[in-house]
Amino acid sequence: MNNNEQPTKRRGITVEDLLRLRSVRDPHYAPDGTRAVFVEKSIDEEKQYRSHLWIWAADGSVRQWTFGRWRDMKPRFSPRGEMIAFLSDRSGRTQLWLLPANGGEARQLTFFKNGVRDYVWSPDGTFLIALTTLGDEETIEDREEQKTAEQKPADSKPRVVERLYYKSDASGFLDGKQDVLVRIDAASGKTEALTGREEEIGSFAVSPTGQTLAFVANRNDDPDTTFTRDIVLFDLESKAETNLTNGCGTFASLAWSPDGTKLAAIGHDLAYLGATLHRLYVFEPERGTKRVLTADWDVHLGDAMVGDTHADAKGPGPIWASDGSGLYVTASERGRVNLYFVPLDGPIVPMIEGNFHLYGLAIHPSEQQAIAAMSEPTVIGDLYIISLEDGTKTRLTRANEALENEVVFADAEPFTYRSADGWEIQGWIMKPPGLGEGEKAPLVVEIHGGPHAMYGFTFFHEFQLLVSRGYAVLFTNPRGSHGYGQAFVNAVRGDYGGMDYEDIMAGVDAAISKFDFIDETRLGVTGGSYGGFMTNWIVGHTDRFKAAVTQRSISNWLSFSGVSDIGYFFTKWEVGCDIWEDAERLWHHSPLKYVQNMRTPLLILHSERDYRCPIEQAEQLFIALKQLGRETKLVRFPDANHDLSRTGNPALRLERLRQIVGWFDHYLKGPLD
Repeated sequence: MNNNEQPTKRRGITVEDLLRLRSVRDPHYAPDGTRAVFVEKSIDEEKQYRSHLWIWAADGSVRQWTFGRWRDMKPRFSPRGEMIAFLSDRSGRTQLWLLPANGGEARQLTFFKNGVRDYVWSPDGTFLIALTTLGDEETIEDREEQKTAEQKPADSKPRVVERLYYKSDASGFLDGKQDVLVRIDAASGKTEALTGREEEIGSFAVSPTGQTLAFVANRNDDPDTTFTRDIVLFDLESKAETNLTNGCGTFASLAWSPDGTKLAAIGHDLAYLGATLHRLYVFEPERGTKRVLTADWDVHLGDAMVGDTHADAKGPGPIWASDGSGLYVTASERGRVNLYFVPLDGPIVPMIEGNFHLYGLAIHPSEQQAIAAMSEPTVIGDLYIISLEDGTKTRLTRANEALENEVVFADAEPFTYRSADGWEIQGWIMKPPGLGEGEKAPLVVEIHGGPHAMYGFTFFHEFQLLVSRGYAVLFTNPRGSHGYGQAFVNAVRGDYGGMDYEDIMAGVDAAISKFDFIDETRLGVTGGSYGGFMTNWIVGHTDRFKAAVTQRSISNWLSFSGVSDIGYFFTKWEVGCDIWEDAERLWHHSPLKYVQNMRTPLLILHSERDYRCPIEQAEQLFIALKQLGRETKLVRFPDANHDLSRTGNPALRLERLRQIVGWFDHYLKGPLD
């Protein structure tokens, strides 16, 4: 820039900028470490999600590898590096495809009627194991139905239900479908079903010898009410099975040691039911031993971060060191997701540590470096090469460079405060850029879902949008959140609307006291799922807020217990009883009980296919408020589920954001009383 040029003034981010966000994720090294493949997810001009494969080479070059109007996902080099397997919906269903690593046409490997959910390579690269689902009368020979211009309407038949667990927010009505693991020959595509129909197969992995398949499944006699998930060992030659865990816990993220003598898993013993911290287990099947390597580490393993940009990016499970001396794991702690090394013997060592969200990882075969997908409050997310020896970080991608150079982002300043009973709570404040000296901004309080999840150091489009429109944004991790140990995450159970409410309100008071730019006369509050429950609870217990937006919320535990896909067990796990045991207790914790106290203008946003918090929860609250003559509006989102704000239809996501900012603009920026 010469002396006569003026720097371009950056603008605030907009609702429509959601369409420009790109999420780079899921890196995977080639066996020789000279290349890596990763995925870039975006939204196209038709407001449809697309994802494509990209290749990075050790010379620093980065180039797009696949193209088209579809979604290519989960790329993995074959053990010898000559092929890349990946999942793609280019045929209609998500199927398994193979692509020559040096270039060429992709070849469809599977044609299963219900597609492929996941897969792994065999150690020698001659076959793959894929996970599919089958209905009552379906077989693995049944092929996917090709899309046609005109689809025939479904037959009008009644749906007969005989099980407690018959629908899923992610999958809709299950209709008797069960999981099957299938062996696929890489050259011919020949298939062989390895398992019968199983309940909820999770992680699976083939041993280094290629002889044993380990997989996680629900092997309980009553799978709807028993929540352990066992590790099953399956001999690929003899077809013999061994249950390795026999109901001692719930497990996922399997990984064989390099010598094949040990099997690592992430899991827990359900001691605190859904609030139990995830631990690192190591089994030695031949010796019959089990160790919990992180038993004394009061930290939750894995990624508990809440966000709206990388929510569906699946981070890595445990990764073995090449010498079998320990494992690399990610962990959620104090609003950060970082990388650690857990040795079989010795202290846990931080490997990639800082105020950021590590949401994807690949370890180089030499273990001297890693590729990490990382996000920060002012960095949307990119891949970095990080030295595991000295921490040196080199940015590998700049997927959002144009947008980041065009808009101004507000950083999230962390702070801590004390709740009413003395517990320390972590929070963050975001100040509107350009706010002048002495000027004040209205405050929007954001409350995360879960409640066993975590806000923290990650990019959040919704937060940046509110800040760009002149709002300060406060977000906190009240008790019940991950990141602060077992006692903290368990403390909300049986106390919804109790000290968790006090934690949030103490955060509002602390922020107003600490940050003089907050206008305490113009307060708004919003949240989704548990955050929606808490928004409903707040406006039923205080008139401090001038506007509220409740999203995919719970208003009535009495009905929630019978209509949610998880309600029949989640209600007892979290509130403490079943409806026939103590209906008064469920009503006491229901925001609807306090509807006569609700005088804050309340916008209610809900998806019509939300089976996690069904829309009747919104309808009950809306009708009661209207009967009472309160200021409220219900916005229903068709063909959307509980994940609307994170992975829902982009056009509906845009409208959701417009509704939120429109409501707050009307009630927090208009004339004061």
